[in-house]
Amino acid sequence: MSAAIRAARFIPEVLLIEKHSRLGGLNSYFYRNNTLYETGLHAITNYADPGNKQAPINRLFRQLKLRRKDFSFCQQIKSEVVFRNLESLTFSNDFDVFDTEIRKKFPRAAVRFQEMIDFINHFDPFLPSPFRSTKFFLAEKLQAPLLAEMILCPLMYYGSSRENDMDLSQFVIMFRAIFQEGMFRPRGTIKEFLDLLFTHYLEMGGSLRKNCGVKKILIRQNRAIGVELEHGETLECDHILSTIGHDETLRLISGAGASQSTDLARLGFVETMYSLQHKSTPSLPKNKTIIFFNDGERFSYKNPTDFVDFRSGVICFTANFQGLPQKSMMEIRSTHLANYGKWKHLSTQPDRYSCQKQDTSRRSAQMLENLIGSFATNIVYEDTFTPVTIERYTAKINGAIYGSPEKVKDGNIGYPNLFLAGTDQGFLGIIGSMLSGVSIVNQHILPKL
Repeated sequence: MSAAIRAARFIPEVLLIEKHSRLGGLNSYFYRNNTLYETGLHAITNYADPGNKQAPINRLFRQLKLRRKDFSFCQQIKSEVVFRNLESLTFSNDFDVFDTEIRKKFPRAAVRFQEMIDFINHFDPFLPSPFRSTKFFLAEKLQAPLLAEMILCPLMYYGSSRENDMDLSQFVIMFRAIFQEGMFRPRGTIKEFLDLLFTHYLEMGGSLRKNCGVKKILIRQNRAIGVELEHGETLECDHILSTIGHDETLRLISGAGASQSTDLARLGFVETMYSLQHKSTPSLPKNKTIIFFNDGERFSYKNPTDFVDFRSGVICFTANFQGLPQKSMMEIRSTHLANYGKWKHLSTQPDRYSCQKQDTSRRSAQMLENLIGSFATNIVYEDTFTPVTIERYTAKINGAIYGSPEKVKDGNIGYPNLFLAGTDQGFLGIIGSMLSGVSIVNQHILPKL
């Protein structure tokens, strides 16, 4: 959507093609019993005050010709990284809170942590460069194994597509986004946020086709000349920008095979949302927005051997943001690493697949109750999605939210008028993904007009 808005400012005919009936991709919504439920959205990273002109969110608004005052945002209250029975670290949108926590709980690493911050502040993560191990970087910089694991836990859960490591550039992007800038969410629903963007796009002169999957990207003499839609219609165009993923895009090119660009494993997740009445949850935290948790000194971030790895995860209290209007129902979300292959195999047997989802929800709730207190007996509604759900609604290979472990930072996949944006281009989070669309349009399409 951001790419389309940016392009529509300068190009008279821009068409946004959406495979599904609703916009938003991973961050969309659905209805159950006349109630709107958001998908994907825990929190948006990269918060900044309106006066911070160079902050990613404010640069994005300028590029899209949006007025910041038309959007109302609620900041997180505070969040926490918890390694059970070992240590916890609190952080908020005030970086001093996190810095103070580390000085207090890891005093021997305080000087080295400040040296790491200085490195991050002067590092340009957007320059094309080969993979550099964040694990190695943190081990060398901090010389505090537990602290390194605790820093990595939220960054990996909110943006790493690689098992047990991150590219150093990705680490810097995510560290800034989560710890230095912070998290927030729209005051309204994700639908209202998407509607504002879409209305703005239409006002720019853009058009939209929904329920409109692409079957092929048509190539002639090494140029993209258009697309063939799933129902047979052909559309011609001068430029194509794909946000579906690197390998997913290659699979649509005529004559291209279905092979993946890397043998590295793709990571999947399972998430359950629990809805409860506010009056039934007096003992649950009211001042914590997100808890990232792990059992043990080492954080295992890899494809689990079983359906779900319950040893770590994310707990999101979607109502616990500053100034967010209270609703009659509150929601808790749990997220864990999941094995796509096992879920995919089981999905051919609907009854067993449904039973496995129910067991996952029950076991996840038990894990959460050990951390936040009892709530399972007061659940009014619950829903669980698996990597197969992600695959179904987004066509992401293996249902991998963060896409391929290897990124194409310049968006160039070998064609002069076909480019990649989004997760596999390397920008992360909602603001990052939006900036990705803008940057690729700026870099590759607008200069050729």
